[in-house]
Amino acid sequence: MIKIRYFGFLKDILQIEEEEIIWDKGNSQDLLDFLRNRNASWSDALAEENIFRLVINRRIIYQSTPIHTGDEIAILPPVTGG
Repeated sequence: MIKIRYFGFLKDILQIEEEEIIWDKGNSQDLLDFLRNRNASWSDALAEENIFRLVINRRIIYQSTPIHTGDEIAILPPVTGG
């Protein structure tokens, strides 16, 4: 199992704050592909042209990274501020 937490507009659009899913093995791109294939809303919200960051175990990742059972993933939309 892995835990996924959603923030900002993703939480609002997808109507979910967090979930746990069974995850055998794969990387961050595999996870995004899995989530995008749920339905059109997920595909649109997590489209590649949208800007967001993946965080694995509280570390922002910048390239495809392995995800292991027990990991916690956060999907963060862009933030603004000054």
